[in-house]
Amino acid sequence: MLVVVLGPTASGKTGLAVRLAEQVSGEVLSCDSVAVYREMEIGTAKPSREERVRVPHHLIDVAGPEEHYTAGDYSRAARAAIAEISARERVPVVAGGTGLYLRALLEGLFPESDAGGAVTPIRARLRETATRRGAEYVHRLLQKVDAAAAQRIHPNDVPKVVRAIQASLSAGRPMTEAWAAGREQLAGYRVVKIGLAPDRAPLYEGINQRAEEMFRSGLVEETRGLVAKYGAACRPLGSLGYKQAQAVLRGEMTEAEAVAATAQGHRNYAKRQMTWFRREANVRWLDGFGSEVAAEAEKIVTAS
Repeated sequence: MLVVVLGPTASGKTGLAVRLAEQVSGEVLSCDSVAVYREMEIGTAKPSREERVRVPHHLIDVAGPEEHYTAGDYSRAARAAIAEISARERVPVVAGGTGLYLRALLEGLFPESDAGGAVTPIRARLRETATRRGAEYVHRLLQKVDAAAAQRIHPNDVPKVVRAIQASLSAGRPMTEAWAAGREQLAGYRVVKIGLAPDRAPLYEGINQRAEEMFRSGLVEETRGLVAKYGAACRPLGSLGYKQAQAVLRGEMTEAEAVAATAQGHRNYAKRQMTWFRREANVRWLDGFGSEVAAEAEKIVTAS
């Protein structure tokens, strides 16, 4: 069995995953695109020391901030960890907040997509073309190389349009066709998916409080040290919280403004996460935070 706990940021996924892992003699796998990086603690909301003592955790602090860690990297590492955990007759419990990473784990990625967010020469040229000739022009290019993808992606979403064109050009065929033919789904496990869907008002209040706590705990100073060591352009330092902390260091924001901007960014991110996860198949959705629905989640896992 493989248990997946998914949902928006600050919904209590980690706490629930730890509780379920204790129930089924399991181990937790983080599914977070920022928690993979070492030295980034305050702005990542990683599991607490106490949670890591209660059950073993995997795929936290596995890359340096200077490394480019892709969804493909995550998928390979997570599948290896799942196999190793299962071989010891324990149950893998995935705490999933990054939708692309979770999709890569469960459904696979075709090889040409493994560039992830890397700025390849093709992508750089497409971005330059979009700046020079406009979003509609590059969307028409996408229509020529992958009409199905062009129907799904809004013309104004230039980053997605550019990535889709690059993937199609790299694969030598439409990205949509390559995805369908080349993805290798995770096999051999009975997957139980539990989704957390707390009410928006308390979720947003929790997100606001988390943003305040990050800055109160020293996010600006942590960011100062990371910038000095790895440079301001270091990719994970563009993530929510660290981006705003850098603005404080440059004198572009007050700390209060940075807290507000970070909270707003995470609220927007939570909305995008729910839009993504609602497309996941076979999810048992529970209306509440992880701590509120733990007993119900335990019944689902026990009965599976």
